[in-house]
Parts: sequence; C-alpha cells; structure tokens
Amino acid sequence: MILDGKALAATIRSEIAEATAAFVASSHVVPKLAAVLVGGDPASEVYVRNKQRACEEAGIDNVLHRLPEDVEEAQLLELVAEFNQDRSVHGILVQLPLPSQMTTAKVLQAVDPTKDVDAFHRLVQGKPRFLPCTPQGIQQLLIRQQIETAGRHVVVIGRSDIVGKPIACMLSNRGIGGDATVTLCHSKTCKLDTISRQAEILIVAIGRPKFVTGEMVQKDAVVIDVGIHRTDEGLVGDVDYASVAPLASAITPVPGGVGPLTVAMLLQNTLRAAQLSHTA
Repeated sequence: MILDGKALAATIRSEIAEATAAFVASSHVVPKLAAVLVGGDPASEVYVRNKQRACEEAGIDNVLHRLPEDVEEAQLLELVAEFNQDRSVHGILVQLPLPSQMTTAKVLQAVDPTKDVDAFHRLVQGKPRFLPCTPQGIQQLLIRQQIETAGRHVVVIGRSDIVGKPIACMLSNRGIGGDATVTLCHSKTCKLDTISRQAEILIVAIGRPKFVTGEMVQKDAVVIDVGIHRTDEGLVGDVDYASVAPLASAITPVPGGVGPLTVAMLLQNTLRAAQLSHTA
C-alpha cells in the first residue's frame, strides 16, 4: 500500500479551510501566520512558498519577513519579540536551518509558546499546546490509514529535535495513535540493521539519501520515509524505495508522502492558535 500523504493532506486542508471559514464568520478574527526566512536556502524557499500557498487556500492570513544571511541574531530576536506582542499574529514560524551565527535553540525559545505553531516547546514535560508539524503529520497518517500503533514495535532512525525525538515521544504516549513500544536509533547506534529489522513500523528521519535498504527492513513492515534529497537521479528519501517497497506492507513515497502533511499540520496549529487566542 502506498501511503499517499499528498491526497490525505488535501483532505485535511479542505477540513481546515471549512473550519477556518466558520471561525472567521463567528469571531470576525482571521488567523494569521508570520514566517521568518533568514538567507536564501533553496529548500527553505520552496518550503516557505508552499506554506504561503497553503495558507491562502485555507483562508489563513500570512506574512513573510526575509532577513539577509549575515543578519545579527539580535535583530532576529527583536523581530520575534515584535510578533510575540502583535495580537493580530497567532502563529510564528522561524524557518530552519538558521545561519551559523545564530543559536537555534535560543531563537526558538524566544517564540511565545502560545504562538509556537511549529511546536518546539514542552512536548516531553506534559501536554503541549500544539504538536510538532512533521511528527503530527506522521501520526495522523497512521491513524487515518488505520495502521495500529498500540502494542507494536516502532523503530525511529534519527534523533533530531524536529522529528525523531518528538515522534518517539508521541507514539509512546497513551491514547489514539500511541501506546507503541518505541526504540529511538541514530548514527551511533550499534547493530542498527539488526534493530531496524525488528520494527513493525519503521520511521526514517536520519537525513541521508537512501540510507535504509531492503536488508534493514523486515517483511510486511510499515515504512515512513521523512527524508527528501535532491540528487542527480531526482528527489529521493532516506529510504532506498526500490529495495524496500517490495518488502513493506505500506510505505510513503518521496515526494508526496510526509512533506504535504507537515504543511497541513502547520495550518491546523495556526487555526488552533487563533481559536485559543479568541477564547482566552
């Protein structure tokens, strides 16, 4: 089974557009997302452009602030502080990666948690206000495709704060789309191929093209490929699709898998932020 994230994202975005229209009609408040792009990273440019288009289609206002590659961190923090104080802004997105002169953790922590729609605040400590967009997209894909997680062994390859750590936490939490037994692996994990072959659900977010091959996957595993890389042969993921797909019971394609769901979850979080702000 091909797990078509693009089609599912279109469905979710349609649901969000309807919910946004209803919210605007009842509250006269238009949800607004403020994004900051530092420098001109090509992948970030594409990602931000897709987010802007998705916001417009969902009826969510959006503004993009561009800063030069050599901007000082203090100037970025000042802009974030302005967004924090602006009551018309409900969601703030600082596009990663940031240039080397920035301390990423410091910048992300500067975002008001009530507007942190990328959701990098307080996931492990308790129930967060929002869920991180890519992990939330993965979880929604599993839930809506009726792929059971409870009691199953999930192996996550990649320990980033953006994907690996939060999805491991979310899938091990109690409730729908959770209750899994999760093993979190990374580049230093010994006998990684042995562990990955134990996975009933394998989530790969290690950032290396075609890193996971058929020899690393057990038959009938569900494989979620989070990576995307531009190579001479075109766009590829962290999974070698040709060798893994014949073994998997379900697999996400690249492109058209997890990526569109990340954008859909950003819209959902922005709408939710506006709703919470209106009722506060």
